[in-house]
Amino acid sequence: MSRRGTVRLGVPVLVAALLLGGCGTSRSGDLGPAPTAPRTSAAPGSRPAPVPTVAAEPTPPRPPTERPPRPSATASSGTRRPDPVTIELWYVRAGLLVPTRRTRPATVATSRLALTELAAGPSPAEAAIGMTTLLPAGVEVTRIADGVATLRVPSVGDPATRRLRAAQVVWTLTQFPTVRQVRLDGAAAVDRADYADLLPPIVVTGPVPGERVWAPLVVTGTAVVFEATVSVRVLDAAGREVATGFGTASCGSGCRGGYRVVVGWRAVREQQGTVEVYEVSALDGARINMTAVPVVLTAGD
Repeated sequence: MSRRGTVRLGVPVLVAALLLGGCGTSRSGDLGPAPTAPRTSAAPGSRPAPVPTVAAEPTPPRPPTERPPRPSATASSGTRRPDPVTIELWYVRAGLLVPTRRTRPATVATSRLALTELAAGPSPAEAAIGMTTLLPAGVEVTRIADGVATLRVPSVGDPATRRLRAAQVVWTLTQFPTVRQVRLDGAAAVDRADYADLLPPIVVTGPVPGERVWAPLVVTGTAVVFEATVSVRVLDAAGREVATGFGTASCGSGCRGGYRVVVGWRAVREQQGTVEVYEVSALDGARINMTAVPVVLTAGD
């Protein structure tokens, strides 16, 4: 074989050797730790560069101020967990109707849930201010058709108690859009207007007894008061006044209207408190028709 032929054969061999040598050289210092994300597919005909095996480093501890992420219901079970539902319950206090709320896991049988919670009775904070229920356990809606819920409630001898019990059921069930009226024990269907006289002059729908509140606090409800003026004050655990405010209901004297009053106060330590909603007497300036709601005043964020 001639020398010229030997040189021609040696060039490809030399190039291949250089390429193989470059691939074998360690490049871990340039690449760093192995990527945690899945690799994408290489383009057709390309050759991926070899990646050295690197031991996985331990996950660094989460900073104390960072909240751990909530586990995903979709990832763990394959289905999305339903959002909770908040329902309104109407209990009895001093012979009149007063509202409160419960937040429970969502269900399609909201009327059954509402009656079950209504029969379960008030929370300790609600019971402490005289709230009670007259509905026995086991009462269920048997039918809802054309906006009318039908059910049977055990009878009681006292007419006033029987009417209050019916009012609890009617005001609780008619919060749902599918129920406009309620038929009790085969009688004619009734609605909220049939028991409007069982409401106190000032109804507080928020906050509810025992709720944790912070400034600014939004106080809501309905009222039928002089010149539609509703007053609010917030007391701390010692009974000291920490905030005051007033607002106007949507309807004046002689009719019931909704109100919304916002009050604020300086930061305080967490403690028991009271929200008082009342009417100022046009006669002598005294607080009348007061509704007191026990709450927990929080320091806020």
